[in-house]
Amino acid sequence: MAAGPPRAIDACGPAAAAASIDFYTGQGLAAIPERGPLAALTVAGAVGGWQAALANAAQWGGKLPLARLLEDAIAYARDGFPMTRTQHANSAAKLGELQRVPGFAGHFLSARGTVPEIGELFVQAPLAATLGRLAEAGLEDYYRGDLGREIAAALADAGSPLARADLEAYAALAVDPLAVQLSSGTAYSLPPPTQGLASMMILGLFDRLGVTAAESFEHIHGLIECTKEAFRVRDAYVSDPAYMTVDPAAFLKKDYLDSTAVVVDMTRAAPFGARPGDGDTVWFGVIDGAGRAVSAIQSIYWEF
Repeated sequence: MAAGPPRAIDACGPAAAAASIDFYTGQGLAAIPERGPLAALTVAGAVGGWQAALANAAQWGGKLPLARLLEDAIAYARDGFPMTRTQHANSAAKLGELQRVPGFAGHFLSARGTVPEIGELFVQAPLAATLGRLAEAGLEDYYRGDLGREIAAALADAGSPLARADLEAYAALAVDPLAVQLSSGTAYSLPPPTQGLASMMILGLFDRLGVTAAESFEHIHGLIECTKEAFRVRDAYVSDPAYMTVDPAAFLKKDYLDSTAVVVDMTRAAPFGARPGDGDTVWFGVIDGAGRAVSAIQSIYWEF
């Protein structure tokens, strides 16, 4: 809101009840596979996040019905859109890993069985039908209705540990956001299992370096070095909050950030530690005329 504390929605779906260490070792695996049905082990939480966001919008006087909110997405899925350069490149680069994953070819390749060309019309009729069903029956249907039953059956056929009970038990969570005090004000982000703690640490540490020239060596070097410090904490502690033994807010306290910022050497690069993996995500933000702001990340991880 324009005034008062922010609200945070955690729509990160939890792991399936059956996705235990024994489940994977019993199949002769030493680690969770990166691709395929056995990698599909968390509930898709985004739709529940939409539901929680809609409930908040209603309190603000939001009047657009769900069918209107989904209308444009349904049209793009039904009628298609030009294949982007990024999607074409990702599809081509990862084809060897993904083309045998159940459902991938039918949804992401052309009718020829090849990666669609840049600018070629990309149509997703099943997605249009799914969104249309949600517009008609409501978002609950994704987890506890006919659509949820279809999803659970398809997951079982593919061999995923996700079950109908996992879908039925899911709801997005209202959580207290993390906060860090900066010289310019207070910044907020989501707590674990997101990477919000790392984002807040980077801001808090960089704020203490006193860099004033944008795009300078000090600016770029300082951000990189602060990112290394934040990622060390992320990799050591951030996981399912139900199992964390430390309070993530402790890493955003003044004393901790002050003592950590001193470690940053503005003349020398520190080791990065574990090799950073490839990755990207999607962010969008909206501010309305009444000063209400929404900051959202919606991502299913990796290429798609």
